[in-house]
Amino acid sequence: MAELTKTASDPSDARASSFSLDSETRDIPAAIRGYWNRLRAGDPGALPSVLGLLALVLIFDQVSDRFLTRYNIGNLPGQGAYIAIIALGLIFVLLLGEIDLSAGTTGGLCAAFAARGIIGGGLRDALPGLMYGILLGLMGLAVVLGVLVKIYVGPALILVGLLFTLTGLDKHVIPALILAVSIGTAVGIINGFLVAKVGIPSFIVTLALFLAWQGAIILVLASEARPVRNFELWNGFSNNNMSPAWSWVFVIGAAGGYLVFTAARSLRSRAKGASYEAMSLVFIRGALIMALGVVIVIFANQNRNPNEGFPIKGLPWAATIPVALMIVCAIALTKTTWGRHLFATGGNEEAARRAGIDVVRIKVTAFMLCSSFAAFGGIMLSSYLGTVTLDLGAGNILLFSVAAAVIGGTSLFGGRGRARDAIIGGLVIAIIPNGIGLRPSLPAEYNNVITGLVLLVAASVDAISRRRARTR
Repeated sequence: MAELTKTASDPSDARASSFSLDSETRDIPAAIRGYWNRLRAGDPGALPSVLGLLALVLIFDQVSDRFLTRYNIGNLPGQGAYIAIIALGLIFVLLLGEIDLSAGTTGGLCAAFAARGIIGGGLRDALPGLMYGILLGLMGLAVVLGVLVKIYVGPALILVGLLFTLTGLDKHVIPALILAVSIGTAVGIINGFLVAKVGIPSFIVTLALFLAWQGAIILVLASEARPVRNFELWNGFSNNNMSPAWSWVFVIGAAGGYLVFTAARSLRSRAKGASYEAMSLVFIRGALIMALGVVIVIFANQNRNPNEGFPIKGLPWAATIPVALMIVCAIALTKTTWGRHLFATGGNEEAARRAGIDVVRIKVTAFMLCSSFAAFGGIMLSSYLGTVTLDLGAGNILLFSVAAAVIGGTSLFGGRGRARDAIIGGLVIAIIPNGIGLRPSLPAEYNNVITGLVLLVAASVDAISRRRARTR
């Protein structure tokens, strides 16, 4: 009895028998060891995609001496931005082990509504009464479904879109584009509700909408393509550049913000007695990112116009917009409770449900974000093409977007992926047709062949790494 009393009253014994925080300091050697251990455990991260990207650059540099020119490299962001943005949205769904086959045509449909509204003086006057009523009804339904599953930001955006179209403000470019994204949000909420609450497999739901939206685009456009190159803001997404001064502001702000954020996080963790990163690691990583940004801006601020005339300088908006969206997505996935719940649901849905996670809400939100990004991707695609075509978003757009996410390192099996995967994969997808197009002797069919082989290699790496992880 005395021994028990002594044990209970002895503070040192109490501490020994309780849980303690992991107070390890992660310095540069520890970071290297940690990365090596992740590789051995079957988590290669972005390494395969980065190596593949470098290999493609070396190959196409040999194919054409124009590949690494300033003009050609400056065109790459416009050619791949829409794929990267659609892939960013798809990552949320792929992390759950689900799929959205309608992302491409959803983007095309939303861009079609925006173009028809601007050109027709607002959707209220431009669309037939029945079609306009169906649109309002579906958006209203999405608001109700979103509130039912305790989602509020998405329904609020849909209500803003409804306000714009009911008041006729969608005849102006900015309200019309916001309306387009809100329509994508509505589509995503309905998709997610059918999958998470009704229980229809995501493959079936999104395949049905993939087919339906192809016909709906033609109806919205009244069988006539709508040019958008005359709308300066819309056209500028894929074709204009930041000024050289604002290019510096963007890079310094992004790299400096990252450095301040990681340093503050390290200091907070240290103050709490938890594991934290040493300042040497924080500053070296921040310095590398800043150096890369500086090199890119110096390159971008040189005149890229190969002909005499007005100079082409500055970072393309088609590069800065996806990067800014990637930063927001990365924060949402890694620094929020919602992001941790998304990974938990994708890793083991039943375990997440038993842990008290609202799986239905997580799934609906993921599909909502996917379609919202798809809507903006459709806007970027039409900006690149200069028109909203009758088949916008159909064909290989969805396949290339899924391929971009997977090539970047996102797993098709769920539970593993990062926002940066979409940017890296989108760049790979853009480089392949660009490099082939510089060599007239190479048939355009090589594009699909090479892209398919790269995707197969990426999927094989994912499958092998997962099997290796299970056997350890």
